[in-house]
Amino acid sequence: MVSSIDIAKQVIQTEIEGLDYMSKRLGSEFEEAINAIINTKGRTIICGMGKSGIIGKKIAASFASTGTPSFFMHPGEAFHGDLGMVKPEDVFIAISNSGETDEVLKLLPFLRDNGNFIIAITGKEESTLAINSHCHLNIAVPKEACPLQLAPTSSTTATLVMGDALTVALMDVRGFKPENFARFHPGGSLGRRLLSKVRDEMITENLPTIASDADFTAIINKISSSHLGLTLVNLENNSLAIITDGDLRRAMESKGRNAFDLTAKDIASINPASISPECNIQNAYEVMECKSITSLIVVEHESIVGILKK
Repeated sequence: MVSSIDIAKQVIQTEIEGLDYMSKRLGSEFEEAINAIINTKGRTIICGMGKSGIIGKKIAASFASTGTPSFFMHPGEAFHGDLGMVKPEDVFIAISNSGETDEVLKLLPFLRDNGNFIIAITGKEESTLAINSHCHLNIAVPKEACPLQLAPTSSTTATLVMGDALTVALMDVRGFKPENFARFHPGGSLGRRLLSKVRDEMITENLPTIASDADFTAIINKISSSHLGLTLVNLENNSLAIITDGDLRRAMESKGRNAFDLTAKDIASINPASISPECNIQNAYEVMECKSITSLIVVEHESIVGILKK
């Protein structure tokens, strides 16, 4: 009896072979598709039915998040009114492994009359959809990974990878950078780090502060109650000064019991690392990493306005 692991390996190998088969037959039509999408003043609309539609949604999402305005259109909804969203300058990508999906083929007369550039993604070069498109991307595979040759497996993987290939190629042509990606993903960690300012993340309320002559016990209590692992120190000359829990540990390691005789001004780090509230969060984190610290004092017009914690 064949084990589940053996079946899994066979499926993976079959799909790898399908992708290799597709890759070796990739030609100038791919560049034609890229040029059409890059040069259009409109959007790229992607359409597909069933499993092809699911893959199409992913491709549209990848396009949109990497600088190519795009959205998915269900062929059934398109045929019942959504075609009103299609402008003549839009590029239309129709996905159908057989190239004979009725719901997709019904859209062709409108698209031709509307003047849209049609890119077909199919596994059949002689299919109705492929023949009636301006550009055909062939995603044919030798066989499906499904042993019954019924469930779309290798073919949907090929479609997905073709979409990824288009996405990455478009990113390269556009010179798409991490900063661009962050603009379209402000809710993600990358977006936050590249787009947010220190002002957006810094702590401004109830900043812990202690007198320069405060004793060791008072310093410990202040740092513990602040939940920030630090306290600012008021020095007579208004210099920036800070005591962190790390400073306390180092004082105890070097002074032993005598550490309890020290005051805040004896332990404080003078002129610690600081940053402007207008600085980018990513740059602030890089400063922390470079200095091996986890906090920065935020200074504006020579006044402390906040604390940034990593």
